[in-house]
Parts: sequence; structure tokens; C-alpha cells
Amino acid sequence: MTTNSTYQPVHVIGGGLAGSEAAWQIAQNGVPVILHEMRKDDASGKVVTDAHQTDGLAEMVCSNSFRSDDWQFNAVGLLHAEMRKLDSLIMACADQHQVPAGGALAVDRDGFSAEVTKRLSQHPLVTIVREEIAGLPPAEWDNVVVATGPLTSPALAQAILDLTGEGQLSFFDAIAPIIHFESINMDVAWRQSRYDKEGPGGDAAAYINCPMNKDQYEAFIDALLAGPKSEFKEWENVPYFDGCLPIEVMAERGRETLRHGPMKPVGLTNPRDPTVKSYAIVQLRQDNALGTLWNMVGFQTKLKHGVQAETFRMIPGLENAQFARLGGLHRNTFINSPKLLDKSLRMKAMPRLRFAGQVTGVEGYVESAAMGLLTGRFAAADRKGAPIDAPPPTTALGALVEHITGGHLDAGVGPGSFQPMNINYGLLPPLEAPKVDEDGKKIPLKERGRAKKRLMSLRALKDLEAWMA
Repeated sequence: MTTNSTYQPVHVIGGGLAGSEAAWQIAQNGVPVILHEMRKDDASGKVVTDAHQTDGLAEMVCSNSFRSDDWQFNAVGLLHAEMRKLDSLIMACADQHQVPAGGALAVDRDGFSAEVTKRLSQHPLVTIVREEIAGLPPAEWDNVVVATGPLTSPALAQAILDLTGEGQLSFFDAIAPIIHFESINMDVAWRQSRYDKEGPGGDAAAYINCPMNKDQYEAFIDALLAGPKSEFKEWENVPYFDGCLPIEVMAERGRETLRHGPMKPVGLTNPRDPTVKSYAIVQLRQDNALGTLWNMVGFQTKLKHGVQAETFRMIPGLENAQFARLGGLHRNTFINSPKLLDKSLRMKAMPRLRFAGQVTGVEGYVESAAMGLLTGRFAAADRKGAPIDAPPPTTALGALVEHITGGHLDAGVGPGSFQPMNINYGLLPPLEAPKVDEDGKKIPLKERGRAKKRLMSLRALKDLEAWMA
């Protein structure tokens, strides 16, 4: 790492996952960085947002999971692997503070955020300033990363809209409740990961499972549909993001929807009654390292707080549940990136501004941090007078850049239809499914799709290493 600090600093606005990652990448490339975060705790009281609860950097709001860590057969696991190769701060801190979660990488929220905050605070080239940037950054800031996340301050959001001439695109994100472990009835619930899969946390019984029979499920669906919901008139006609739907919205799409989604019973066996298959199962995932807090997997909700506890206590095993946090709803915002950004994530109308995180039109913690990683590297390279191209589209990182800066348009779809996207193999250039394995043995037809994913992952890591070189 270079330690030359004669360069002018790069400014990063926003201390979430994307902004923290961008600041780290800039500093690790030998360029000083000033990280501006509006959340603070001072004499005037804690400044928080509709979703955040602390002033810590990289606070995880909706979930504590980075999803699958399987780099061979899962696109988000591949993105994990690529980011680790590129010295990702977010992945390093996630690995250090992981908690058991089957095949997923989940973290202790507080420990993770504290570690990110500590590492950035101690970096000699990072300066953290607790302030809100109201409006466009000052003209003298010639190299800026905007990573303000789903809750961009109104003044800055309006300034960006005025600059681009675009209408605001936004959608709802929902938050799942968190339960105190000691209030879960383990005489009813049991520990098991789906299909007993052991994950990076090293535990094949990482989830708590709460079983339901048909009558219990039907009564629960009735309560979900009848319960009063939080609504925000000023946000009317704003779509939900399908990857983070409130459970009651899923239930409205059909009474069986939840049984095929977050409440699916497959791959799980109740040890107290192994011959009877549960009609539906609610899973809880460990939320902190102590194991004292557990979140309801896939149970994002906009039910009003007054009825949430009553409704969720209908779930067997949670009849006496005590909630550390109830669910909620907040708005997310993203820009029309295919029209507004170039391949290095600069705004075409004002190239001194780069964008990172969910505001670019990626969805998910990992994807947001990944865009922060790239913008940080782009910004540092520009400051040093040696600009770099994005990774090739055969990589998960490059595929995300391609999606948000033009892939959507290249597919013949107008920019008005641009929607946030999680990383998936469909964003990478396809490969033909192999018919034989590495030993020349014929691969069964039903397993060829899985084999193709592994080939795409191997190609991605090879191409990323070539790009790094």
C-alpha cells in the first residue's frame, strides 16, 4: 500500500456499507479520504434516520445476513469471493463477526458495525466528519463518491434530481422483527438448518424452527390479512422491491404464497414428531454473537406495531415472544443509472460525482458494498492520474456495473423500467452447460445447471485475477 498523502482528498458522502467500503478502498490505495456521515451522537442528541438506530458506520438495518457464502454455485457467494480478493473491508469485518446461519454468512450487527467504525477511524488516511451534506457538494470538491443509501437527505436528493432532470424513482423496503432468545419456547421449536447444511459459521443447526399445522397456518394468514398496516400517503403508488416484500403483501398474492416462500417446510424435520410433516415452518436466524437475539427470516412487515406482537405470538414456539425490535417500513431511493452514469459510475452531467450503493440500482448489502468497492478504486485511480476500467462483465462485480450502466438498455428495455437488482447468474454472459465433469464422467441432465454455475464462477475468478494483474 502507498502512503503518499500529497494527493488532495477524495470526499465520500455516507457512512453505510457502500460509503465505508469506498473510503477504505481509497485510503488503501494511498489517497486521503474524508468520510461525511450525518448520523451523530452529540450534546443535541442522537441524529438517526427512519431506519437507523445508531451512529455506527455500516449499520445493518433490514437483516444481519449477507446471504449465501457458496462461491461455486451461488452468485452472491461468488461476489463475496471477488470482494475478498480485492481487500474488502466489509467482507473482512463480516468474516470476523460471523454468527451461525447455515449456508449463509450472517453477522453480529453491533460487532460488525463497531469493527468497521474502528478500522476506518484508525486508518491514517481516513478523516470522519459528522455532518449532513445539504445539497450538491461544494464545487471545489472535484472527486466525490455519493453513497448516501436508501435514506438520502431530502436536500441532497432534490439537488441530484434538479441536476439530472429525472423524476424520483423509489420503492419500499421492509424490516423484520427481532426476538429475545430466552422468550422462545424450545419445547416446541427446534434447532436445524434446512437440509442440515453446514455454513461458514460451522453449524448445521443454525436456525430455530417453529412448526405450524394447516389450521394454525390458515389462522395466521387470516390475522396477517386483517391486521392494520402502516401506509404513507406521500409514498402512494411506489412499488415494493420483490426481494424484500412484506409478508402480508405476499399473503395478499395468495394464501399459499408464504408456504412456498419464507415459511416453506421443505428440508426440515421436527425431531419431536418426525413422521408428521409440518404444513409450514417459521425460521429464526441468530442475530448477534451472544445468541441472545434472533430475527424472523423473511418476515419483513408493515403491520402496525400494536398488532405485530399479538399476530406473531400465534406462531407455535413464539407464544411468549419478547421483541427486541418490531418490524417496520422505510423508503428506498435509486437513480436512473443506465441513463445517468458512465461505466466508472460517474454522473455524466457532473463527472466529479460518482455514485455507490443502493442509490445506483443494486439491491442487497453485498451488492451495495461491492459498488462502494469499485467507486473507491475508480476514485483513487483518477486522483492518481491512472484511471482504470471496470472488471470484465464475466465477473460478478463487472456484471453489476454492466446492469446498472447499460445492460438494461442493451436488452431493449427502456430506462423507465430500470429496477434494482440482486446479483444473479443471469447477469453474467452465459456458458453452455457441461455434459461431462473434469474426470470425463457424464453429468446427469438435472445436475448440468449446477455444473454450469460452477464453470461461470471459475471463469469469473480467473478473469478477475487477470483484471487485477
